[in-house]
Amino acid sequence: MADPLGWLHERASARRAQGLRRSLRPRAAVEPVIDLASNDYLGLSRDPRVIEGGVAAARTWGAGSTGSRLVTGSTELHAELESELAAFCGVPAALVFSSGYTANLGAVVALSGPGSLIVSDAASHASLVDACRLSRARVVVVPTHDVAAVDAALAARTEARALVVTDSVGSIDGGLAPLRELHAVCAARGAVLLADEAHGLGVRGPGGRGLVPELGLAGQPNLVVTATLSKSLGSQGGAVLGPVAVIDHLVDAARSFIFDTGLAPPATGAALSALRILRAEPESADRVRAAAAAIARAAGVAEPTAAVVSVVLGDPERAVAAAAQCLSGGLRVGCFRPPSVPAGTSRLRLTAHAALSDADLARVSEVLGTVLSGARA
Repeated sequence: MADPLGWLHERASARRAQGLRRSLRPRAAVEPVIDLASNDYLGLSRDPRVIEGGVAAARTWGAGSTGSRLVTGSTELHAELESELAAFCGVPAALVFSSGYTANLGAVVALSGPGSLIVSDAASHASLVDACRLSRARVVVVPTHDVAAVDAALAARTEARALVVTDSVGSIDGGLAPLRELHAVCAARGAVLLADEAHGLGVRGPGGRGLVPELGLAGQPNLVVTATLSKSLGSQGGAVLGPVAVIDHLVDAARSFIFDTGLAPPATGAALSALRILRAEPESADRVRAAAAAIARAAGVAEPTAAVVSVVLGDPERAVAAAAQCLSGGLRVGCFRPPSVPAGTSRLRLTAHAALSDADLARVSEVLGTVLSGARA
């Protein structure tokens, strides 16, 4: 009888031949490298104040939340984080999830469903893509940042309800979505806009409040924002922010909220401490963008609009080799290959951090200059 899992070996062989095989590489707690691979944009994951926030929460509430938030898992600490996060981002209410992924799943699925339309940007994060697939709504995928295509899809719809989803800041190339134009189209066509601020919070907007507040859209009644607590806030978890009616609906209808164990208290306390640091130190958002600009100059690419610098090398094996050479030189970088990016666009993904020193940036320039001169030859 044939091996029922034999196809897995065939898939692995095919990936290996294409240079797309992946493996886990556990890192040590402390390494002598400059980190340009993580999403810890503000360098808060190891900030003593953030760590202490997590430790204090663990001592008070325990290591885990003990259940779903509708049973035993919702603490006063969760409510405190939601209140301060909503106020910081300029929206009426917020709801904390166990991850940014589950926040997107919960929001998109609960705000759509059979008999509705979702218009999704082609470059939307995988969590938004999966949410669209789970929604049972009709889904139209439009070219990246194509406002006219969004308008056409909304104009042609027969469904009563419509939702437009996009990343505010691209996770791969850092590009900014035309949120003001998208919001205007949604308002004219009776649709709701959902903007994922995973890579905008802490980096864009006044004091790092995100691209939505930067464009004066915070608090709009037909706009929902999702965010993660695991990037600029250096912790874990996600959130949905928007009108009170939306948050109330999610508590009743979002399966990834209802049936999931609540965010662990240590992560909740750490995120709350990080949020308070960001509020007290708004200049940190400026520092991370300045560091990103310096990294882009060193890599010989256009100045970025957020914290992500993308260096396209094309071939996946070339990208893997370049990332390995960077690590040998003391520089950890991200290496993105299909299916994370389209075929032929494998790249190094470099992420800036607010805590990078002038000496760090000089070393980054030295290593990238050497590695990329060979990789592009």
